[in-house]
Amino acid sequence: MPDQPLESPVIPAHGTDQLPEVTIDSYNVELRDQEGFIGDRASKKALRAIIDEWRERLREISDADPLGNTPSEKISKKQLDRLLADGPPEAAGLMHSAVEEFAQELAAVARRFLKLKAWQDTEVIVIGGGLRESRIGELAMGRAEMLLKADKLDVDLVPIHNHPDDAGLIGCAHLMPAWLLAGHDTILAVDIGGTNIRAGLVELGIAKHADLSAASVRASEIWRHCDDKPKRDEAVERLGRMLKGLVSRAKKDGLTLAPFLGIGCPGVIRSDGSIERGGQNLPGNWESSRFNLPQSLRELIPTIGEHETVVLMHNDAVVQGLSEVPFMRKSKRWGVFTIGTGLGNARFTRRNGDKHNKKK
Repeated sequence: MPDQPLESPVIPAHGTDQLPEVTIDSYNVELRDQEGFIGDRASKKALRAIIDEWRERLREISDADPLGNTPSEKISKKQLDRLLADGPPEAAGLMHSAVEEFAQELAAVARRFLKLKAWQDTEVIVIGGGLRESRIGELAMGRAEMLLKADKLDVDLVPIHNHPDDAGLIGCAHLMPAWLLAGHDTILAVDIGGTNIRAGLVELGIAKHADLSAASVRASEIWRHCDDKPKRDEAVERLGRMLKGLVSRAKKDGLTLAPFLGIGCPGVIRSDGSIERGGQNLPGNWESSRFNLPQSLRELIPTIGEHETVVLMHNDAVVQGLSEVPFMRKSKRWGVFTIGTGLGNARFTRRNGDKHNKKK
């Protein structure tokens, strides 16, 4: 019998719901009611608004504000954490009241998601984004979890394992099948947001743990593009320079860079790499049918080492959630909320065939 031609290994499509280790049941859900997007009630902006409301109530009664005259948006997360832990009783009491109210909102948002068919039987909701970095955020998560369990909703709310900035890069390693990473110790990754663009070298740590649980960000560069207000093409060119600099850094450090670039980007991602919707906060029109970011970056970086560059893009909340794959061995279904300017979201089901995630 003549030899049969070998089939080319399958590379996932951009924005796919079938990845090597998980099925993506849902992402970028935009729930609405008469007041607008439900997810906005569990955003960083919502928390600041709650703090402002409590300050205004107290000023109306006593003309005194426990937080002084500084506007809430000018008070850092660290300062708010200190007020919560060690501030004067009135200031600490205000912060506890704000945390409780925000936790109520977070629990209400979670309830709405858990009613969706795609979110049924969710065992864990991982909280990423900027809120995860503060003690206020951790307390709000814990309180929201207690409220859900009191309603007989058996779901855990847990902070994302890696720093949110790192998780948005590390998750890119789970976009691709293991064969593409074999023989390499590092990948290029990009996390695009409405405020910043971050590019980094993700060290896979496969020699320590094959499931990528030891993956870490070796080096990264951040550009706060909202300050520069660039045109779309200028933003892509700047990102290209950032990536080329990281390729040079990997070579200098003696790293074996895989011919792969993973991208997390806001919005709904079509299979061809274009953005269907959700890119309104990015510099320029990223939803144009004539714009394709993966293609543009592949033209800027056509090869890595001796191989053609493979570029794969998915939603940014999906990518953050993928960073949790190694830590969800005991959970079949989990979701992620990335709490920032808005509420990014995704729900995952672990695939039975995943050798790394089988229960031990």
